[in-house]
Amino acid sequence: MSTDDRVAVTTGIARLHASPGLAGPGRLGLVTNHTGVLPDLRPAAPALLAAGAPMVALFGPEHGLHGTGQAGQGETARRDPTTGLPVHDTYRCDGERLDTLLLDSGVDALVFDLQDIGARFYTYVWTMFDLMVSAARTGVRFVVADRPNPLGGLVSEGPLLDPAWAGFVGRAPIPVRHGLTCGELARHLNASAVADLAGRPADLTVIEAAGWQRAMDAAATGLPWIAPSPNIPTPATAAVYPGTCLFEGTNLSEGRGTTQPFEIVGAPYLDARFAPALAELALPGVHFRDLRFVPTFHKHAGRPLRGVQLHLTDRVAFAPVRTAVAMLATLRRLYPDDFAWHSPDGGAEGTGETGRRPFIDLLWGSDRLRRTVDAGDDPLPLCAPPAPPADWAGADVLLYP
Repeated sequence: MSTDDRVAVTTGIARLHASPGLAGPGRLGLVTNHTGVLPDLRPAAPALLAAGAPMVALFGPEHGLHGTGQAGQGETARRDPTTGLPVHDTYRCDGERLDTLLLDSGVDALVFDLQDIGARFYTYVWTMFDLMVSAARTGVRFVVADRPNPLGGLVSEGPLLDPAWAGFVGRAPIPVRHGLTCGELARHLNASAVADLAGRPADLTVIEAAGWQRAMDAAATGLPWIAPSPNIPTPATAAVYPGTCLFEGTNLSEGRGTTQPFEIVGAPYLDARFAPALAELALPGVHFRDLRFVPTFHKHAGRPLRGVQLHLTDRVAFAPVRTAVAMLATLRRLYPDDFAWHSPDGGAEGTGETGRRPFIDLLWGSDRLRRTVDAGDDPLPLCAPPAPPADWAGADVLLYP
């Protein structure tokens, strides 16, 4: 069986490669990184140039054009050696500075092609948002070459962000696990937050991912998996990330500096009680294995830790946000003198976010989770999803069945 026979989905960028006119007239800038490939793994930028697309610039997000930067980092290259095109680093660039960058680049339209993973605090969607706001202000057209949500599109989890806690891990009110593709999210944000900030919506076009259906996860698409950033190596990592990223806001290691980031968590003070206590909760779709590990970098680097690994047994039943919140409540109950929220200078994979407020509040989108856990109250009601994506984003936003 050929690779093409296994691929069930044609990505937006593959459709653009076949028909460059889908992006409309004028000079194009491509917002991309190492995930921006065709189904046969050819990088999209040189492939589009060879197909006749009038590209004049490339724009990189957090982690950079080639994905070499760790969390909170971009890349410094000013020109792409493969295409010869200038490279503009958009990370931590917004407002007037981003407007100036777009105007100086000489583009008439931006084409966005990045692989999101379906979690509010993953920054690629906020790079998209910031660029949409600037595009609306500067008159640059915005085109999303859509890709599947690797978690599927039937479920959302967690509360909508409170705008008082907005930051680069969440600019606008969407759930923790949003259940939309980037194209759908762009449609939703363009009619609300983009229009509010820019005074008008962006001139938006979405090139749909043909063949994707909301029940499909990453494996069902047949598309090759490419780690979207250094600490999201596998689809299993992406599946747990909307929950275990919350441990970035605690004094536990979330597995950075190991080969299984976000699939394992641990701390020096955990003991044999933790894994059995989690097993007693009978959380759907997951088992917890007691383990020991030593991170090579980040929190507790070089120290022996004890903790758990999340083993997924049913990805449809598994609720990552609910699972992580139950774990946090268990930690507060078992280790009240040791468990603590991380200091405000913490960061999260795909964020680099800093500030004076507890980082868990920025991740959760309000201070309700922290206050509820600290009070010893049941935090699980906080996880109740707004509903399926159509109910919080609006049925008119959805592009796929």
